[in-house]
Amino acid sequence: MPAPGAVLPDWAIEQIRTEFTHRPDQPPASLLKISIRDTGPGMDARAHLVAYGDGAPSRMTMLLAELHPDVLPAPTDNLPGGAASEMPGAMEEGWSGFFHRAHRLLPSDGVLLLATRQRRDDDAGLTDPLGSLIACARTAGFRYLQHIIVAHTHPAGDELVPAPPIDASPGVTHSDLIVLSAIHHA
Repeated sequence: MPAPGAVLPDWAIEQIRTEFTHRPDQPPASLLKISIRDTGPGMDARAHLVAYGDGAPSRMTMLLAELHPDVLPAPTDNLPGGAASEMPGAMEEGWSGFFHRAHRLLPSDGVLLLATRQRRDDDAGLTDPLGSLIACARTAGFRYLQHIIVAHTHPAGDELVPAPPIDASPGVTHSDLIVLSAIHHA
């Protein structure tokens, strides 16, 4: 189960470190995890950062961004013209700028991992952010590589028992992990 306010459980972070930072015949890549809880002006200054790796990285090659569901736009927001670059609310300024800043930080072999989960609102329904987040990331210069489901469960005998985060919407028992690579043109 994730810590309150986190998107991914600790075991998933450790699995990400095992699977994504391992490089044959090289030291493991450094991983910087940024937890984003709001998208107001100055969002970068309020983000919680955790660095994983041995010693200080000579360059950042991997960024894990945990995007809490509360920072996603409500499903009732109308998308003008359907363009992801014109997302209402937080997306309009916060996400576009975030993805462009992340792109500038990462080298051409850099990886951006986005972790989020759906949100269910009583009056507005389900908010599934993946399509708009991927579109914003692609506009900023990222290539979509993979979508991984992180089930919030624990083993009990031969079964997996749901163990959703305390702050998860009812019925939400997984998080989504999107893997993107930075594209840089010469």
